[in-house]
Amino acid sequence: MSIAENLQRVQQTIADAAKKARRPTDEISLVAVSKTWPIEVIQEAVDAGHRVFGENKVQELKQKVPAMADDLQWHAIGHLQKNKVRKVLPLCTMIHSIDSVALAERIDRIAGEDGLKIQGLLQVNIAEDDTKFGLTAEEAKVAAEKLSGLSNLQIRGLMTVPAFDPEPENVRPHFARLRELRDDIEANFGASIPHLSMGMSHDFPVAIEEGATLVRVGSSIFGKRDYT
Repeated sequence: MSIAENLQRVQQTIADAAKKARRPTDEISLVAVSKTWPIEVIQEAVDAGHRVFGENKVQELKQKVPAMADDLQWHAIGHLQKNKVRKVLPLCTMIHSIDSVALAERIDRIAGEDGLKIQGLLQVNIAEDDTKFGLTAEEAKVAAEKLSGLSNLQIRGLMTVPAFDPEPENVRPHFARLRELRDDIEANFGASIPHLSMGMSHDFPVAIEEGATLVRVGSSIFGKRDYT
């Protein structure tokens, strides 16, 4: 199938999952994960009407953002090292992977120095997986309260990357816990953090059923990646 057809199929799956969960479809945004794919492939998605893309590496953002249309939105979704903050800020509208208070404060400071405003999500290691980055649930509560008054970085929600499981139902409890954590933070700390970035190609319908507002889908749109 073409990328345009894949996009249409993914959007229909999003709509079906939203209907099942009795949620408005327009609450959910599709972030097309374009990492490793060249500009000409991404352009096919743009030509099909898609405008929101996710990249893992700063180097790829630096290559792709200036070469493509100005009206696209780029999200930084990979682990962000502190020494890459100044490079990534002018290139994206949202950072999904803020995994420490120190990183958030650095983003806020550098954004202020460079006259920028940025939205961000706190990455939570909700499954407490030693192989994943992210705050614990308790750390996320403290961080959300502490960072709520930043001037240049606006924390807009939570993100998680559970370990891959071929059976999406096995991951559902992690998605549910992230939603519950978000609700707890909003209720008890006075923070408005509406977004939940969770769910990828193999499990995004379940994530939507559990409250995802941003789903990060790559291979279902662009096909399998070749990392060689």
